[in-house]
Amino acid sequence: MSEQSSPRAPATAGPAEPPVAAAASGASAAPRWRATRVAGCVRAEAVRRADGSWLVRSTEPLSAYPERITDALEHFARVRPNQVFVARRAPGHAPAIERPWQTITYAQMLERVRRVGQALALRMADGEISEERPIAILSGNDLQHLTLALAACWVGVPYAPVSPAYSTLARDTARLAHIFESLTPGLVFASAWGPYGRAIEAVLPTDAELVLTDPTGITLKSGQARTMTRFSALVESTPGAALELAHNKVGPDTIAKFLFTSGSTKQPKGVVTTNGMWCANLQQIRQCFAFLADEPPVLVDWLPWNHVFGGNHNVGIALYNGGTLYIDDGRPVAAGMAETVANLREISPTVYFNVPKGFEELAAAMETDEALRRSVFTRVRAFMYAGAGLSQAVWDHLDRLAERTIGERIPIFTGLGMTETSPSCTFALGTQNRAGDIGLPVPGVEVKIVPVEGKQEIRFRGPNVMSEYWRAFEETAAAFDSEGFYRTGDAVRFREPGDSDAGGDVPPDPTQGLVFDGRIAEDFKLATGTFVSVGPLRTQAILSGHPMVQDVVVAGVDRDDIGLLVFPRVDDVRRLAGAVAGEPLELTLAHPQVRGFFRQWLKALWDAGTGSSNRPARALLLSEPPSLDRGEVTDKGSINLRAVLQHRAEAVERLYADKPDAAVIRVGGDR
Repeated sequence: MSEQSSPRAPATAGPAEPPVAAAASGASAAPRWRATRVAGCVRAEAVRRADGSWLVRSTEPLSAYPERITDALEHFARVRPNQVFVARRAPGHAPAIERPWQTITYAQMLERVRRVGQALALRMADGEISEERPIAILSGNDLQHLTLALAACWVGVPYAPVSPAYSTLARDTARLAHIFESLTPGLVFASAWGPYGRAIEAVLPTDAELVLTDPTGITLKSGQARTMTRFSALVESTPGAALELAHNKVGPDTIAKFLFTSGSTKQPKGVVTTNGMWCANLQQIRQCFAFLADEPPVLVDWLPWNHVFGGNHNVGIALYNGGTLYIDDGRPVAAGMAETVANLREISPTVYFNVPKGFEELAAAMETDEALRRSVFTRVRAFMYAGAGLSQAVWDHLDRLAERTIGERIPIFTGLGMTETSPSCTFALGTQNRAGDIGLPVPGVEVKIVPVEGKQEIRFRGPNVMSEYWRAFEETAAAFDSEGFYRTGDAVRFREPGDSDAGGDVPPDPTQGLVFDGRIAEDFKLATGTFVSVGPLRTQAILSGHPMVQDVVVAGVDRDDIGLLVFPRVDDVRRLAGAVAGEPLELTLAHPQVRGFFRQWLKALWDAGTGSSNRPARALLLSEPPSLDRGEVTDKGSINLRAVLQHRAEAVERLYADKPDAAVIRVGGDR
């Protein structure tokens, strides 16, 4: 649910300072920073209430924002008609550099949206699609997807971008079927039959229209006759009265889209995202990322549109600020980075978003590629990542590369947001951030900090916060407290905690910023009654294990000590072991050098701990990757800790056996 960025995140609220001369003692010069204008959530006010909760809000009010997301498209089609709004390389198997960019300007997109909108409006008039029978999009990020999405927004019929992984990677279609049962779509779009055909045949309602980019030569295995519409036929519609009638009814409360949560604990839930929510959050982001108003932003972005970070945040930033979005078909893995590198060599972004693994791969590529470094660093005002912590090694690598290339560092932003809040609620934009900082509220968001089970839960209320999960009344009721604040389940602590709660005289100061403190539901007690805060320990374990640790699951409920189930980074451990191609992973994990690395890593975690609450005493390396079908991993790669512990109960028993086998690594005491 949460999109949180944890390690230190230096950013700047003003122009870069000139270099400071090194002292005679040999101290290095103070770092210079790229001038990046920020505002919005750099100051806050806080009130402590009688029940022990805190209310925190930005001192900057939220400015006016449009009622409809398509108002931005209409505006920039008028003032910047010939500027490229979105571009994607032509499809094909040739290297990226050989495939030209297919571009759509603001004026062209408005024309496409109105034409497709006419086709949708006629279907609305006939009752084929509606709020109760919305549009489901099974495509990845492409030009047709974005056109259809904006056309749906133009006429006021909701759309739902569904994770391609549920169709193309999952062995069964249970989650996709659940989403379709919740949506009851009247129209389904897929970019191609090949990767989606199996899933379409399994879940497509008999009364839903199927739209494909190219339906030529497709025969259903069932032999069932079905009308398939070519997407280009929608674009060929002529705008008319039906379009204008539908568009005039769209307002801030009109549902723009349903975004389905990853279903990390239960089945995916559809978050109702209205035009007003989306526009409010984009205005909040603009007020915090003030540099977006200084020049039209340029994004090179792969993040999937079925997730709030890519689909609301990044697409929205480009559209709302009259920028250009270059769709990157690469991925942050070794096999997918060639496309990303080719795109970034050619296009210099003004702001760059990625997941931590993406920044790691990018830093490695830039190390030996000066042209790539120059292109990435020449215009970029800020980096931002979300979803997991960025290792200190990668962070330092980015700093070194920037200083080597342009003589200054690039600010790296961090914050807290989630699907239910459109997403952004807090940002840390200062220059003195530390590990785990999530900063202060964006304008217009009220933050409530409530004592819960020995921790402090952060809750949100504001115009960007959802009102409901679609057709899920019980889940909706449980999601809000009596004052209408959304219960995040995320714990925070104060950056400046004071000592009043311990009997001292200095009260906490929430206006100095908040620090992420894990998920409340993940925490547990050892057999001794000692409380284990899972989030900070897990983050420390992952970051300190770079680059060998992909993720860890913290175990130990009712046990004497903490244990770790470790998902290793397969490519990195194979390199460390010098493994030959095809060698079983179990054999690689047993290699002395691999075992030695993980033993030293576990010992360092033990030595850094202060007691049984944060000292892992044992670890087991897992050779089987987390399973999407079992719910151990979400489609965006986040680990579901509960599902792993449930489905790998045997591994937990191995971890805690009285006489553990040789695969279990143990430290502490005389071990």
